[in-house]
Amino acid sequence: MRILHTSDWHIGKRLMGRERLDEQAEVLDEIVEICDKEEIELVLIAGDIFDTYTPSAEAEDLFFTKIKRIAGDDRAVLIISGNHDDGVRLSAVAPLSEDQGIFVVGNARKPLKTGASNRKTRPVLSGKGYAVFENGAGERAYISALPYPNEARFKEEKSELPYIEQMQKWIAEGAEHNADKLPSVFVAHIFVAGGEVSDGEREIDLGGARAIPYTALPDTDYIALGHLHKKQRMGKGNCYYSGSPLQYAFDERADKSVKVFDLNGSGVENLRDLPLTKGKKLVRLEADSVENALALLDNYPDNFAELKLLLTAPLTSSDTAALSQKKNLVSLLTEIRTEERLEFETRRGLSDEALFDAFYKSAYDTQPKPELKTLFLTTLAEVQE
Repeated sequence: MRILHTSDWHIGKRLMGRERLDEQAEVLDEIVEICDKEEIELVLIAGDIFDTYTPSAEAEDLFFTKIKRIAGDDRAVLIISGNHDDGVRLSAVAPLSEDQGIFVVGNARKPLKTGASNRKTRPVLSGKGYAVFENGAGERAYISALPYPNEARFKEEKSELPYIEQMQKWIAEGAEHNADKLPSVFVAHIFVAGGEVSDGEREIDLGGARAIPYTALPDTDYIALGHLHKKQRMGKGNCYYSGSPLQYAFDERADKSVKVFDLNGSGVENLRDLPLTKGKKLVRLEADSVENALALLDNYPDNFAELKLLLTAPLTSSDTAALSQKKNLVSLLTEIRTEERLEFETRRGLSDEALFDAFYKSAYDTQPKPELKTLFLTTLAEVQE
């Protein structure tokens, strides 16, 4: 059975206020193309479909349109909820989506619909937190699922077990029904200890108290993880974060991809990353003047840029206006660099103008412009009055 692993779509997510739905539509279309070209039979989406619990109508419309195309006529799609998803809301579409080959596992981990289906790949057996999928050739795969374990889920269990032990209990519940020893996959939206976190992920969801040690994961042929946006391998086996399909933070690498592999009686074969090329790339730039910064930004017209500007004086209004015209500039960081600071033994007897000159010189290693000093002195006079 040929399987595709992806996660962390974050449909509706913006970058510094910039809308990215068009980019998300393009990259999901690219996943459709990969599914068709590679003859994918089962798609695993390891959580964080949306960026918020209450996605916009436009985000939901994009999801429903693209997920139907990904399922196609004969594929099966298994989705689990992530920490950004409302598991109940996401699962509410199950009565309609399951007939389209799209299956959702929310926090309740309800069994999937089985039975008569004309689709080549479909679940033929299911229980709480697991399902057996069969393709047109009669090959079967055992999939256990662990959606993001949010606080509400812990309260419902009313368990006194420590976090790690409760997680191991849920993992065991999903894995213990593989009596026929079928080739197996564990799909989960969790933070495995040692995973590399990007700037765009919420620290509150990734605290050390919520980290799962690699040794707590089940012994399966493949572990399909979601939660971290940087694609990475955990441990020594086939345990992977597929990563997000787009760059959502400037410290993420641009080489986004999906994982594709064959699962059979021998385990995992032909495992590979298939690149995703759509969407704007995020770049970090650095310049030592506004003039150089503007020229540098012109070299990356199709990217989103974070610019670090090294200055010896604050930006003027004309500088700010020129930079604001660059549509690809989404984040501006400025740093004032000085080689020495001016010190005084005493400020007694210095005029307001002299004090301002001294402060400005110590901070920016240059004299203030006359119009700036005039503005300061005028404002000071008005305050004193």
